[in-house]
Amino acid sequence: MIKQKLDQKQVQKLVLAPALQQAIRLLQLTSLELQEVVNQELEENPLLEIEEEVSREPIEAGAPEEEGGEEETVSTEAVPDEFDEIIFAAGFQDYFDEEIPFSSREEKEQVPFENLVSRRPSLWDHLNWQASLTFFDPAELQIAEFIIGNVNSDGYLTISPEEIAATLQAPLEKVEEVRQKIKMFDPPGCASLNLSEALLAQMDSLNLQDEVARKIIAGYLPYLQKADHQELARILNVSLQELKLHLEVIKNLEPAPGRKYSESEEIYVVPDIYVVKEDGEWKVYLNEEGLPRIRLNRYYQRLIQAELKEDREASRFLKEKMKRALWFLRSLDQRNRTIYRVAKYIVDRQREFLENGIDHIKPMTLQEVARELGLHESTIGRVVANKYMMTPLGLYPLKFFFHKSLTGAYGEEISSLKIKDRIRKLVENEDRNNPLSDDEIVDILARENIKIARRTVAKYRGQLNIPPYHIRKKKFMMEETT
Repeated sequence: MIKQKLDQKQVQKLVLAPALQQAIRLLQLTSLELQEVVNQELEENPLLEIEEEVSREPIEAGAPEEEGGEEETVSTEAVPDEFDEIIFAAGFQDYFDEEIPFSSREEKEQVPFENLVSRRPSLWDHLNWQASLTFFDPAELQIAEFIIGNVNSDGYLTISPEEIAATLQAPLEKVEEVRQKIKMFDPPGCASLNLSEALLAQMDSLNLQDEVARKIIAGYLPYLQKADHQELARILNVSLQELKLHLEVIKNLEPAPGRKYSESEEIYVVPDIYVVKEDGEWKVYLNEEGLPRIRLNRYYQRLIQAELKEDREASRFLKEKMKRALWFLRSLDQRNRTIYRVAKYIVDRQREFLENGIDHIKPMTLQEVARELGLHESTIGRVVANKYMMTPLGLYPLKFFFHKSLTGAYGEEISSLKIKDRIRKLVENEDRNNPLSDDEIVDILARENIKIARRTVAKYRGQLNIPPYHIRKKKFMMEETT
């Protein structure tokens, strides 16, 4: 028999306080993202203000008058007891710790309006403009706009003509007719379903009459991917020298026809950390460019000190905003401290890399840094995420410095980045007539006191986008064919 009853038991449960949740969220933000959060908090919380902005509003009746000007400190004698520890005992005037160095603020000249460039037309704008000048039948124009709307940034159609016909309830023949016309637009080959179709459309648009090249594109592209030129020449019954001429025609075609008009995918990175060498020592600075200095608004501080007994609702509102403001300031301060400590450890650990380059980089893991700094590994992971360090050697993501190590012949730790760089250099300087196999690379590294398995070499070679030795050899042979 099933009975209902109430049981009460005591269990331990991890609950993240709002202040801790906020600190974790701020820790993983980049400098640009942090600017947005700070500006939003300034808009929503009247108890926060930008340090340069000095409040000149008159103090209402019942609130103590400000004496001593801008540099006067806030007295804690009149503060309610419940806020002694939470708010004023902390002594926050802003969230910038004086011990944490920040990069200097520089006044930058505003970009003149006449130097601003308008956005270039996108691929879809360009195709739709041509469609409006080509299709005058409303039904055909609708099909054309639907096709263009389903073209990706590389210029390929992402759905089948059958799906388009079913969606628009239009004849498949009409959809294909419209699509064939779009393929002849500028850039030619857009709205193609695959690489072969896109390349053939470009040859039609350019009126190229190379039948061998057309035959290769239509049915033998896999041979080009494997660089199997000898077999391809045998199948087509042409010499390697003739084949090379036909391949030159194919090489001049665009495998991603929409690339020319696609929006630029360049991502501009703002460094979160600067590393410079001053007086023979490596210094770490946090980037504060664009980030306003904020502090508690003194006018509202005095309102809380006055306790506002006649207006309990206003008093409750101000106390709540004060708690939130202090949580935010403390979270920002903690974020800066943590990022600085991690960056300082990285710089101290990688001093030889900064001095002499990639050959001297040392392996480092999140667990190691967490153990040395007394932090949790997940905290280090949040610090490292999406953050960049500007060094004299260039701009590096913090993740760059965290990689596995391999053991040398004498038990020393060797960075995987150093081994990858060595593999890359070996391939760059190899004999083109006799490229290095993975086993040969293993032997060379072994003579350099680096123990590494062949499968590891193959994995690193793949990460470096270096093809296997037999494909490299075929490509070298084809390039040398005259």
